[in-house]
Amino acid sequence: MKTYLRFLEYIKINTKSDPRSGRHPSTEIQKDLARVLVQELKDLGIEAEMDEKSYVYAKIPANSKRKIPTLAFIAHLDTSPDFSGENVKARVISDYDGNDVILNPKQGIVMKITDFPFLKSLKGQSLIVTDGTTLLGADDKAGIAEIMTMAEYLVKNEIEHGEIKIVFTPDEEIGEGPLYYNLEKGGADLAYTVDGGKEGMINYENFNAAAAKITINGINIHPGTAKNVMKNSLLIAMEFNGLLPHWMTPATTEGYEGFYHLNNLNGDVEKTKMQYLIRNHDMDSFRKQKNFLLKARDFLNQKYGPNTVEVEITDTYYNMKEIIKDRMEVVELAIEATKMAGLEPIILPIRGGTDGAQLTYKGLLCPNLGTGGWNAHGRYECITKEAMDKCSEVLLNIVQLVTKKARI
Repeated sequence: MKTYLRFLEYIKINTKSDPRSGRHPSTEIQKDLARVLVQELKDLGIEAEMDEKSYVYAKIPANSKRKIPTLAFIAHLDTSPDFSGENVKARVISDYDGNDVILNPKQGIVMKITDFPFLKSLKGQSLIVTDGTTLLGADDKAGIAEIMTMAEYLVKNEIEHGEIKIVFTPDEEIGEGPLYYNLEKGGADLAYTVDGGKEGMINYENFNAAAAKITINGINIHPGTAKNVMKNSLLIAMEFNGLLPHWMTPATTEGYEGFYHLNNLNGDVEKTKMQYLIRNHDMDSFRKQKNFLLKARDFLNQKYGPNTVEVEITDTYYNMKEIIKDRMEVVELAIEATKMAGLEPIILPIRGGTDGAQLTYKGLLCPNLGTGGWNAHGRYECITKEAMDKCSEVLLNIVQLVTKKARI
């Protein structure tokens, strides 16, 4: 089956994760896609299973008597909780003309070249978009489709290879993908996540990441008699945010620049809760960012009274470069495979994280490969058929290169 046809089937299944559920998987609907994938793998003659946490583990046995390193390819089942993934209405625009794309004429939703200049580079390709009311799900169902196409090609063609493992994880979008990852079933000598980014993208650096929960405890009283008594937690929350460096937000940073991201604020006069994402590639700067939040807390508590501001910080994942830098063969292999596919390797730091970051710290070297997707997590998400085909080709090239190098 063609990669894009697989993809169009997968995105029909809503797999949105939920950071507030407290369950694993965070949503039962992720199992709906997991079951489909297990059956598809079995239909291809590949051993596959889904565990109780919604992890899919599959294995293609080696077909060579020589010792060839084991490879693992990993993608995630869930889509971002930031936007709806239900009832996705995808549209394929053949021979895309490189101009503005009207996603939804009734609602006036247009993907404009002025907002997304990269669209010009996709002219002539088959562009896959939504109707603007949901995300597309290329993050990461494109990665799943590309791995599945690679797997089908391997089992239907006489290509020598070592053992190949395939793992589809739940809850990557909420930072919990590797939480219950079984390294006995999904372990390998070399591994790659296939998760987002332009075709040819190779990532082995990512943010150090933490989440901060801020609670502001106020005092509510009738505004007519509030003098010297009321503490408006909403205003204190605004003051807290105002203490943070205004140049360190996602909208003002790029490359290796870190940020604070206020992604949730909810409250009233008496109590306000805020949630921040803290991100930085450099560990020392990362520590300083976290400490700055504590200093802001202490300053406001001195001003408004003890326990007015509470700060809880939890580390999420760390920069995998610190481990991979000593085992760069896993990156060099991806570079060579990308060139074989006729693509120019694009090596960039991830301004985010993947399952691979945490898995690398668990002992499974796991840089990330692009899937060809753009504008993840929102209504303007898109991808092309051609990009997905190239990404599948890169995966096959990695398998063949590992086999070839084992002969030497």
